[in-house]
Amino acid sequence: MATLITTTGEVREVQPANAKTFSLEELQAFVGGYIEEVRLNGQIMFVNEEGLLDGLTANRIASLEARRTIVGDVAICRDE
Repeated sequence: MATLITTTGEVREVQPANAKTFSLEELQAFVGGYIEEVRLNGQIMFVNEEGLLDGLTANRIASLEARRTIVGDVAICRDE
């Protein structure tokens, strides 16, 4: 399970298609491109690797969580 946080402020839980682990394609679909990991305390935030270059909108909620500017939609998973 992961928490999807969009730039519009929507926060919702998402499940992997196979009910166990997310595929690379699923994570890329959540963030709209190539993924980059941002390590948090016991969690991994998956962000769009090219979000700044693509001019994506700042994600206020994710930025507060990461304590740095994050752009685009993100998925946050437990670090397992």
